[in-house]
Amino acid sequence: MINKPYIALFISIVSVSFASIFIVSIQNNVPSLSIALYRLLFTTLILLPFVLLHKKTRDELRNLPRSTLLIMIGIGLVLAAHFSLWITSLGLTSVASSVILVTAHPVLVGPISHFFLKERLSYINSIGITISLVGVVILVFGNYGLSAMTLEGNLLAMLGGIAAGAYILGGRKIRKTVSVGSYAFVVYGVGTIALLFICLFFKAPVYGFSLESYGIILLMAVVAGIFGHTLYNWTLEHVRASLASVALLGEPIGSTLLAFAIPGISQIPSQYTILGGGIILAGIYLTARNSSKNDI
Repeated sequence: MINKPYIALFISIVSVSFASIFIVSIQNNVPSLSIALYRLLFTTLILLPFVLLHKKTRDELRNLPRSTLLIMIGIGLVLAAHFSLWITSLGLTSVASSVILVTAHPVLVGPISHFFLKERLSYINSIGITISLVGVVILVFGNYGLSAMTLEGNLLAMLGGIAAGAYILGGRKIRKTVSVGSYAFVVYGVGTIALLFICLFFKAPVYGFSLESYGIILLMAVVAGIFGHTLYNWTLEHVRASLASVALLGEPIGSTLLAFAIPGISQIPSQYTILGGGIILAGIYLTARNSSKNDI
């Protein structure tokens, strides 16, 4: 029988795959940094009633050790950097290229979790991560090469991927002692405040958008924020950091398929996307297959 953490991880990956679709659908009307701000703001507001009504969460927040709170604040700042870099990259390169590069962080998470979190990488783990990264290379460079037109977007996506790797590692450490409700509320709240200052610094508008745009961002907050990122944060307590990181490589597959199927976007996947995507999924399977009951 499949364990609940694996089901939750699957749902979170499917949900987060919709994020890029929501973003590109309104990017002509709402600046990238403004999208990032409202995505985290709406997600935080959705969690607010839960925090206010749940006494255990309120008590936990009041009694958080200062060191833990400081780490969570740092994670929130990293999350703000991740969204700023990645969402901006979507306006400068393709959905497939951006999403794949931003999820290519197992090369960072795997080795660091091996040495610092004492989560030993087995031979199969290493093969799974390597195979997945080979698939990323085939998909990205087969489709786009090193075109100067997309170089800036690809670079921003890679930097966003580094931030995502740090976010996953930080979450893996803190989620061992802090509940998902408290963790998500603090991290998202800090990220929202950070993004507000980022928008003000770069003169990105923080209001005055259409109701349709606000509605799409709210939908993104529910789907990609609550059922995507927040559910994913819950799984961090129950699965290995290396598996959680490699599983996110399923997002490019979902995003690519959605970009192909949804009218108005209709990006047809090339042979490199199909080949690279298949290799990525093979790597995810090998990593998951090696996770025993002792890993969760």
